[in-house]
Amino acid sequence: MAVAFVPAGETARLPIAFSTLGCPAWDLQKILTFAEQHGFAAVEFRGLEGNLDLPSHPAFAAERIAQTKHEILFHGLRVACVSSSASLHESDPEKRSKVLADGRRFIDLATTLDAPYVRVFGCSPDSGHPVVPSEQMKARVAAGLRELGDYAGPRKVTVIIESHDDFTSSATLADVLHRADSKSVALLWDAHHTFAASNEDPKFTVGQLGPWIRHTHLKDSVGKSGDRKYVLTGRGNVPIKEQIEALRSIGYKGFYCFEWEKVWHPDLEDPEIAIADYARVVTNYLR
Repeated sequence: MAVAFVPAGETARLPIAFSTLGCPAWDLQKILTFAEQHGFAAVEFRGLEGNLDLPSHPAFAAERIAQTKHEILFHGLRVACVSSSASLHESDPEKRSKVLADGRRFIDLATTLDAPYVRVFGCSPDSGHPVVPSEQMKARVAAGLRELGDYAGPRKVTVIIESHDDFTSSATLADVLHRADSKSVALLWDAHHTFAASNEDPKFTVGQLGPWIRHTHLKDSVGKSGDRKYVLTGRGNVPIKEQIEALRSIGYKGFYCFEWEKVWHPDLEDPEIAIADYARVVTNYLR
């Protein structure tokens, strides 16, 4: 059985989590209550009530955050990750300075919430059609990771780059992570994107990137390459069970986090359906 989280006085929970990207209309109490009721051990914060700039949300304000932490613990939950929008490919000095400043704000929030990770991107979805990142772009991303890692390390946070957009191939990600060369920098494996965008088998990806994987996004879809539609877990052609098995084969200790992209695709099934369904399906995979 997978490593489980055991809140004080409770039966062990399996290490499943969900991202709040999937429930943009829910307030904090609904998120935490739903997570507890459906056996989740953690929540990844990617926006709250439609606000993606988490440090500015009232729930995380200085006068409120202690109560927020108490509520999270009261429901027997952890914060799996605090996910930013920071895209480290920026070359414009003014934009880059803002990106790095935002990254530091999210690191500070993660520290306060006792969250182990802050997610960043290599490249923004707004950059256009996927391309193979240039040497210059990879150097900028690696430098940004290293700089944020230097800030995060003393604060007991690890900065994790997500396999996303132009950074979905194992070769590209390994190159950037080697260049960053920081103990406080690692990988968020979006297992959907390495499969759907870079056509990688889960065993191959984990074989190449396993030492860096700290957190994982799982989701299912049907279709090919850029023409894909997200579907409920286990109903598509993404090998989620095999992705989980590949992680377990290397002793992965992180959370198996459901990322339902409701914010970007409002026509998807409502979170009450999709998140509960994920818990049922992945619980069966993990037992």
